[in-house]
Amino acid sequence: MRYAFRLAELLGHTPDRRKRPGTIKSIVEHTGLDRHQVASLLKNEAKYIPLEALSRLCDYLIDHGYATAEQLPGALFAVNAENFWELLARRGEIEIVVGVRQADGNDSPEGAMVVASDSVLVGELLNGVSTLGGSAKHQAGAESNAEAEKEVLMPDRLQQTLVWSPGQVSLEDARARATEVFESFVNAQGDRGLVCIGSVKSNPVVELMMSDLFGCTPFVTEDDIDDASARSCPFYLRYRDSDPKPDGASAGTRLSKNEDAPEPGFYFEKDDGSWEYAGGKDQDTALVFYVFREALGRLDMVLSGFSGRATRLLAKTLAIRGEEFWPPVYHRGGTQIGAYLVTYENTDGKPSRDDLLYNPGGAATILPLPTEAIARRLARR
Repeated sequence: MRYAFRLAELLGHTPDRRKRPGTIKSIVEHTGLDRHQVASLLKNEAKYIPLEALSRLCDYLIDHGYATAEQLPGALFAVNAENFWELLARRGEIEIVVGVRQADGNDSPEGAMVVASDSVLVGELLNGVSTLGGSAKHQAGAESNAEAEKEVLMPDRLQQTLVWSPGQVSLEDARARATEVFESFVNAQGDRGLVCIGSVKSNPVVELMMSDLFGCTPFVTEDDIDDASARSCPFYLRYRDSDPKPDGASAGTRLSKNEDAPEPGFYFEKDDGSWEYAGGKDQDTALVFYVFREALGRLDMVLSGFSGRATRLLAKTLAIRGEEFWPPVYHRGGTQIGAYLVTYENTDGKPSRDDLLYNPGGAATILPLPTEAIARRLARR
């Protein structure tokens, strides 16, 4: 069992320097602790903490009204997850964000629709969170009733939020709604998770999430950079010619000014700096991406398929192979990042009733994305 130090969560401290004036200074002046030690504790990077330092921090939290004496020091510690579904289930709140589309000829929000494939994925997400991917009953059966009742892993609150998909309303309105949702999540305090269903094609919050992590400007294309190595994100979604094409750092139609991306789908950067197309012409692709900031208890996640079929198949893959999206491919400085592309063999012919109900075929290949490509991007920030 591994613990995280949640000083930042209790204080509502954020990694954004613009939103944390005076936090470290205030703690240092009140406790007499070293500034670098405080900074390390806020990032959950400290290897150990002396009891004297822990006592002083508890005094600070009590004196400033962040916690009571009865809550401490326990409130400063939290158990980190040990598998994919536990990472979600340990959050106090989960907000699921889905893009919606309008029916033809209907410009009223009341007529907005969630596509069937996204609904299937949401359903599997809820099932996985509530049952730990189907393993909860097995864990309970292996323990005595007293032990099983010690901890029930389930968020206190589950919420679904709707945003406009690009092309359904003006880009300004779609981006404004997405920004409202994402900033509300970022500015909230407490242990929480935000799960975006769908790609940047259907859910503009995905672009905000990627931009926040990799430090780029959201909704600004990078297709015109000189070299793909300068892209902000280590993976990239190439639109179909028929897709809506909202500008963004994580999607577009070219890898760079001088490098084409001939096939629609996902591309990713390898450890050696070259870029590769995920899958092939006869394959569907899906993305599972998450970043967990241990000190804040904050989880950002994207679950998306490039096509509706890939989205439905991803739901099936999560249900039966969720353990393969763990451990995270990157874990440094209190930040865990899981990044995986999942490819599926295409089936011939048009979608059938059986495809909708049962998702036959489509064996999944799960590809963890290269660690060093992610590390390079984070080091640029």
